[in-house]
Amino acid sequence: MNPSPPEKILIIQTAFIGDVILTTPLIEATKMIFPNADIHFLTIPATANLVESHPNVDKCLIFDKRGRNRGMLNLFRFAQQLKAERYDLALIPHRSLRSAMLVFLANVPQRIGFDRSAGSFLFTQKIKYPQHVHEVDRNLTLLQQFHKHLPKLMPRIFPTSADARLVEEFLNENGLTSAKFLIAIAPGSVWATKRWLKEGYAELCAKLKPHRELKIILVGGAADRELCDWIRQHSGSSAINTAGKFSLRQSADLIRRCCLLVTNDSGPMHLGVAMKTQVIALFGPTVRDFGFFPCGDTDIVIEKNVYCRPCSIHGGNECPTGTFSCMTSITADEIYDNIIKILAL
Repeated sequence: MNPSPPEKILIIQTAFIGDVILTTPLIEATKMIFPNADIHFLTIPATANLVESHPNVDKCLIFDKRGRNRGMLNLFRFAQQLKAERYDLALIPHRSLRSAMLVFLANVPQRIGFDRSAGSFLFTQKIKYPQHVHEVDRNLTLLQQFHKHLPKLMPRIFPTSADARLVEEFLNENGLTSAKFLIAIAPGSVWATKRWLKEGYAELCAKLKPHRELKIILVGGAADRELCDWIRQHSGSSAINTAGKFSLRQSADLIRRCCLLVTNDSGPMHLGVAMKTQVIALFGPTVRDFGFFPCGDTDIVIEKNVYCRPCSIHGGNECPTGTFSCMTSITADEIYDNIIKILAL
């Protein structure tokens, strides 16, 4: 006799922006397999904006692991709130001990996560962590016992009509709606060694300046505002700095309206993929083999095969060799040449 399908499912991803975006195909696949189930998604305050408008998410739960939910006592209290929801199944792509403890303490009867999780001993089923595959496909293996042949799924973000109106107003106010080509440039990253040189971005903007049919929008979070200002000022271009101006969904809608996104290996890169904007990604300390590369059919990764790559899955705040050669070897000329070729300028 087959067990009853789960009626209430919890998915947990409390890592970075990119990790949450790359979990959206898991949301979609879960709904495909269990169309009648309620799906709840647990994430952190900084990324809730990405999933609360998702049509397959019935409830977005916020776990403030750096703030009000910090510490073991608060984790236990939060787990009791989850327990009251009476979930049948939890899917845990995030590989932290904290995430595993939450679903264990919440007494979720079926808890599926990766064998490389720090809390894998708390799962009812451990899935072998697949290496050398894209993170999207890796996350979908958590559902392998329920469905063997899922269709190809891509990350997706769902800006609301209010998000779209705000972005439209911004474009109108800045005279950007008439531009033949809009290019987004995202020069920031949480990790310092993932950032291509600010001088390089300024040079790229300067090289693009003579193309009057092309407008540049600098995108990023509030922490990138100063960096984007520096690039705009030192490029002599009319690039518009939007860093910190928009929410994640609004930034996604802005990127959607661009024909091209130039970005580091960072959150905006995944926003570009989710909104089907062609991506040129600059990879330094990280490599595609980790599984976090842009997965659109026409996306491009520019990287240099220096001997010390990769240094870690996230990069770091300082280059271990002191050379930063993985990034300094990338030139504005080769990025410019790719842009000219793509846009046929």
